[in-house]
Amino acid sequence: MLRIEHFTKHYAGSKKGVTDLSLHIAPGDLYAFIGHNGAGKTTTLKCVAGIQDFDAGSIQIGGVDIQKTPIECKRQFAYIPDNPDLYEYLTGIQYLNFIADVFQVSARDRQEQIQKYGNAFEMIESLGDLISSYSHGMKQKLALLGALVHRPKLWLLDEPFVGLDPKASVLLKDIMRGVCRQGGAIFFSTHVLDVAEKLCNKVAIIKNGMLVASGSMEEITKREKSLESIFMEVVEDAGTDQMVDKIGTL
Repeated sequence: MLRIEHFTKHYAGSKKGVTDLSLHIAPGDLYAFIGHNGAGKTTTLKCVAGIQDFDAGSIQIGGVDIQKTPIECKRQFAYIPDNPDLYEYLTGIQYLNFIADVFQVSARDRQEQIQKYGNAFEMIESLGDLISSYSHGMKQKLALLGALVHRPKLWLLDEPFVGLDPKASVLLKDIMRGVCRQGGAIFFSTHVLDVAEKLCNKVAIIKNGMLVASGSMEEITKREKSLESIFMEVVEDAGTDQMVDKIGTL
């Protein structure tokens, strides 16, 4: 579904970036991407989504290269950033119809999806309002509705639970599980480690732009250690080589 091979992205005049990252997200994977602030999570997600270019390596979605054929790639996924930047001069329903038009969703299918998930997220009554009047949580819900309306194979989510109320968070978790049960895949960053541990079957940990651990949640949290304790061990102030060696002994 998503293959990231030796991905490298550095910013001019800054030490921030990502170096030689490789990850494979298969159909059915619910894959958490965790790391401290500035570790490279958002940079990776933006490059996977084709928003930023990168220096080396390759990113393929469904066997299609994001740099060579970006439009074909973008038909297959939905990307939701941590702070949805929506068209605030549109109403909620206008935005959803715009997204549905871009992805060529039929009138019947879009109506069914909007009605179903609009009710579930308690957004139906607000869809006639301008997006500029929405709270952060409402914008997050609208962005999720925009993803759901075209049923993408791959979801790329950057801190998807930030700003959501508890009911919406539970609903989103159920939707994410459903997407993966149906053969889709989800790659998302989060700081909520207990949610990642309970929700995901795969996890990757990144520090200072370098991958320090990845694999099944069961493998990473073996010997009855929690994801939180593993995370704290591998992001402590040690050299990258030391951290990789430590992962092998956990």
